[in-house]
Amino acid sequence: MTVTRSIREHLPAPLARTAGAVRRRLRGLRYSFAQLPAFPPVATTPVRMLVGPTNSAGQGHAWARAAKTVEGVDAVSFTMHRKGRFEFAEDYGVPLAWFGQPRWQRAQERYILTNCTHVMVESLRPIFGARGYPDAGADIAAMVDKGIDVALVFHGSDIRLPSRHAKRERWSPFTPGDELTERLEQQARLHAELVESLGLPVFVSTVDLLDDVPDAKWLPVAIDPAPWQQAARPLFSQDKPVVAHVPSNAKLKGTEEIDAVLTRLHDTGQIEYRRITGVPHAGMPAVIGDADIVVDQLRIGLYGVAAAEALAAGRIVVSYVGDAVRQRVRSLAGREVPIVEADPDTLGDVVTGLIAERGAAAERAAAGPGFVTELHDGRRSAEVLKNWLISKETL
Repeated sequence: MTVTRSIREHLPAPLARTAGAVRRRLRGLRYSFAQLPAFPPVATTPVRMLVGPTNSAGQGHAWARAAKTVEGVDAVSFTMHRKGRFEFAEDYGVPLAWFGQPRWQRAQERYILTNCTHVMVESLRPIFGARGYPDAGADIAAMVDKGIDVALVFHGSDIRLPSRHAKRERWSPFTPGDELTERLEQQARLHAELVESLGLPVFVSTVDLLDDVPDAKWLPVAIDPAPWQQAARPLFSQDKPVVAHVPSNAKLKGTEEIDAVLTRLHDTGQIEYRRITGVPHAGMPAVIGDADIVVDQLRIGLYGVAAAEALAAGRIVVSYVGDAVRQRVRSLAGREVPIVEADPDTLGDVVTGLIAERGAAAERAAAGPGFVTELHDGRRSAEVLKNWLISKETL
């Protein structure tokens, strides 16, 4: 941690935000507008949607692509870039330093207010730039005043209340007094209050979040199944079963427990364990397609983008989904989630059981591509968005 960051973290929240904004503006002086991508051309369709600014797991862009399949709709995705994050497809984006620059902020605000009929704000993050506000409230007010139809979308930790999750889930990673838990608790409570006060349409990307936002609509995560299917080799076609895990958020996924179990099985020669880190998203289909079993997470009780991608590849996916999520998907979509259930106590037995009964395991995996095609290739997401996009008279 740098001295500057340490000082900022001990400042009162308003002063810390102001200090951060000044720092970003100074850093932004290193950039010129010539280095930045141009704003996307403005479409002539009646509905012109923008989604941003987080593009979490590439979903902002995926939902924009899905929306474009609706007649009369054009859509673009916007991303504020942070260092060290996976690079996902987008329509345009800016580095964090420029996000704090007044000149760019004015251009962004003008582009949105002049051209968009609908804006979907991700995670309640400011979309006009870092102007010292803690959330997107001020940006939303400006868009609503201009007659833009605004909706909110949440991805997970941005709205999931840790204390509620801990009461509901035996394996919850959230514990009182833990720094991450306390920070996410405060964020979720503030966001919930803002959601209630704004009264806007709300979408959530995974069905477990309906416990936190009961009036929200499930907007399924969307992926392109083709790269995952094309990169996949036949199951159990190597000398030793390959089991992979991607620790994208180690604490929330239960990576410590996963590592311990899979390393033991690796050391005893039963599997080849691959802990996948540092691979760009574009390279992930080949990595996942070369595994037989993919262990996603053991703590949260859901399935998301990573699990959908592995299912699309026809891999045997092992994860803690939970009975409540399985029942909700069954109720909302009429489908059984084809993920093998496991938790920290049962993971070892589950993996060895799959290896022992490879034919049955392969049959379970064979249901994955069809499940993803039906629920997560963007078509169902487009139907959900259509109900919002065509719900009012458009320009």
